[in-house]
Amino acid sequence: MGMKVLGEGKVERLKRSVGYSNARGNKMKLWMVRATTVVLLWTCLVQLMALGESWGPRVLKGWPSHDSVISGAALDVKLLPVVPVRELPPKRVYKNNGYLLISCNGGLNQMRSAICDMVAIARYLNVTLIVPELDKTSFWADPRYAKLSLVLAYGITRVNLLFSLLNFSEFEDIFDVDHFITSLRDEVRILKQLPIRLKQKVESGILHTMPPVSWSDISYYHNQILPLIQRYKVLHLNRTDARLANSGQPVDLQKLRCRVNFSALRFTSQIEELGRRVVNLLRKNGPFLVLHLRYEMDMLAFSGCTQGCNDEEVEELTRMRYAYPWWKEKIINSDLKRKDGLCPLTPEETALALRALDIDPGIQIYIAAGEIYGGERRMATLASAYPKLVRKETLLGPDDLKFFQNHSSQMAALDYLVSLESDIFVPTYDGNMAKVVEGHRRYLGFKKTILLDRKLLVELIDKYTTNSMSWDEFSSAVKEAHANRMGNPIKRLIIPDRPKEEDYFYANPEECLQQPSSDNEPVNIIQ
Repeated sequence: MGMKVLGEGKVERLKRSVGYSNARGNKMKLWMVRATTVVLLWTCLVQLMALGESWGPRVLKGWPSHDSVISGAALDVKLLPVVPVRELPPKRVYKNNGYLLISCNGGLNQMRSAICDMVAIARYLNVTLIVPELDKTSFWADPRYAKLSLVLAYGITRVNLLFSLLNFSEFEDIFDVDHFITSLRDEVRILKQLPIRLKQKVESGILHTMPPVSWSDISYYHNQILPLIQRYKVLHLNRTDARLANSGQPVDLQKLRCRVNFSALRFTSQIEELGRRVVNLLRKNGPFLVLHLRYEMDMLAFSGCTQGCNDEEVEELTRMRYAYPWWKEKIINSDLKRKDGLCPLTPEETALALRALDIDPGIQIYIAAGEIYGGERRMATLASAYPKLVRKETLLGPDDLKFFQNHSSQMAALDYLVSLESDIFVPTYDGNMAKVVEGHRRYLGFKKTILLDRKLLVELIDKYTTNSMSWDEFSSAVKEAHANRMGNPIKRLIIPDRPKEEDYFYANPEECLQQPSSDNEPVNIIQ
């Protein structure tokens, strides 16, 4: 009997245990059903909100209904601002003729204009563009500042080996790659990488590579490049700078080049934020002028311009010029080149030009450049005439710049942003940055950009410094020569069969500019 009772007790406990387990299982199932339902409802509501303002419940957007009787203040709830959902342009549907890989060369702005050209070409050939590869081989590739001393110390071969081990800026380190892709989706399909099958083919070395012909119009790409893409499926274009003609192209192609340049090529949020900080710091102290002082070691070595340099510096610059085999011009007459207006102005010449134009000595001058060759010795005259000289390195702390310091393209991007926002922009050499910033400032409403006539200036400066001309005569002559060189609307100069000598499209993209309603008067630059 005792054993029977014990057995019954165990059975009873087992029943209770099973009942508890069933109840627990039912509760778990109920909880899972509720959780799944909530997730589904939330997903549906979010999708509805994305369809338009009238679909989603306003409470999910953190904004009270206009018909609500209870205000946010009454509820004692702090409502957060809503980040609007950016409407993407509709995808353009077209028969894909193949894939285009491009490798840009040169500095930031040289690569920038090349990217604009290649997007327009991809659009007109109905091909898929792969996100561009930035320069990692030429002198102007990242990191730039370390390379200057290494070349002189070790020679070009060993430096190239060293630099193959360093980190260089990729497209996404400088530009907002997702914005670039999505903002152009109505024009051209852009991918971050090739589809797997084609990528494996390319990685195995099966790839047709070539540089396109310089200054070619779109018919060249239709007749010569498109058949190659259709044949090989993937075509790699290298050395893509200055490969599309400045003028004579379809208007919608020209406007697409502008759209890429002024809208799709947005810098990363980190660069944009730092640029805003620099501009805000400058604005606190009044108007500012950006001086693109291209008196840097690389430019002097490349151009052979040695005005004001001592014998040791001349030798150093010559050594650097010979170190780079693709810098083809080796023996250069610096004096002759300067008289032809082909040298960047020296800091001393720049100071005289700014004074002659009556630029206020109290204005802030932001130096948009790398390290000035000759350092403080060469900057002394300019600093004496304009004591409020500043640089990004003086406005920002080391922690702000530590991620940009050894990446010349990212530092150039920062200078580019500050240059766009300045009250006056003055380049001392007509390189790629000077030209692209000039065109962008025209696009922003013909902002004041003083385009110095270097050939005339050095002639006037030599007369003044040799006492052949008084200061008043010198200043009047400089003002008169530059009265219509302030970034005002002008026709782009076209020279048939001589594209290198005509005006650069990105310096004056007139097809994209809204002309003022009335004639522009000469700009008064007296502060």
